[in-house]
Amino acid sequence: MTQPTLIRRGRDGMGPLPDPLPTALALAASGVPVLPLRRGKVPFGNCPTCAGNTCGGRPNMKTPGPCDCPGVCHAWAAATTDPAVIGSPPWAAAWRRAVCVAYHPGAAGLTVVDLDDAEAIAWAHTVLPATRTVATTRGEHWIYRGVMTSHNAVRPGVDVKSSMSYARYLGPGTGHLADLPDAVRALAVRQPSPVRLAPPAGTLPAGSGAGECPHRTPAYLERGIAMAEQRISEAHSAIHATVYRTFLAVLSTHGRCGCLTDTHVTRLFTAAQTKGETVRHCTDAWTNARTTLGL
Repeated sequence: MTQPTLIRRGRDGMGPLPDPLPTALALAASGVPVLPLRRGKVPFGNCPTCAGNTCGGRPNMKTPGPCDCPGVCHAWAAATTDPAVIGSPPWAAAWRRAVCVAYHPGAAGLTVVDLDDAEAIAWAHTVLPATRTVATTRGEHWIYRGVMTSHNAVRPGVDVKSSMSYARYLGPGTGHLADLPDAVRALAVRQPSPVRLAPPAGTLPAGSGAGECPHRTPAYLERGIAMAEQRISEAHSAIHATVYRTFLAVLSTHGRCGCLTDTHVTRLFTAAQTKGETVRHCTDAWTNARTTLGL
C-alpha cells in the first residue's frame, strides 16, 4: 500500500487530544485505519447486540472494519478509513467521549515496537536499526514499514503491535521510516520453557492391554501433535480456551500411556506462544488439563 502520512499528518502532543476527530479524519484520508479510545486508553466496548461477539464480528477478525453494527465495536477490527463511518452518529458520540485516537498498524502496513521505559529504549538503541520514533508517556514508539503478528511482553518493557492490534497516535514523530528488520521479527519467536513440560515416558499409568502402546506408532502420534498445532495456530479468538481444550484433547488420547515426550509438549507450547500465550499461561493450561483428567 502507499505509505500513509501517519508520520506527517496529525498533531504533536502527549495525553488526551483536545479534539480527536479532525486528527482521525486526517489519518483516515492518508490510508490509516483509525478508532477512538475511551478513558483508560482502551477501545469502546461492544454494544449489547454484539456483546460476546454474538454478531460474528468481522469474518475471522483478520481485516479492519466494523461488523454490520453501526457502533464502534470489536476494538482493532473496527478501525476504518471510511469518513462516512467515522463521522456517523454512533461514532460521533464515541469521539466526543474519546481521550485519544488509535490506529491499526498492520492494516496501515506498519509495525510499532512499544518501548515502555528507559531500559527498553536503551536496548532498542543497541539492537534495532534507527527508524521513525514517537515519544510516549513513559517511553517511545519505534515505527517500521512492514507487517507481522503482534506480541506482548516479547522482552521486559517491549511490546510489538502490528496485525490484529492497535496503537495510540501520539504525533508525527521524528526520523525516517525504516523497513521492518529481522531483529524485530525474531522477537515473536518465543523460546520454549526451560521448565520440564511433561513427565518422562512411563511415569504415567499405562493403558490397558498387553504389548507396546499403539500410540507409539510414529505416524499416529505425529498426526495427533500436528493436528493440535494446527488447531492452535488457526485460532483467531478465545486463544486461552482453545489452548486449554487442545491440551486436554492431546492428554486424553496420549497422556496415560507415557508416549508423550518433552519434544512433543514443547511443540504444543511453542504453537501456543506464537499466538501470544505466555509460558505461565501454557503451564497453567497444561496443569489444569492434567488435573481434569486425573493425571
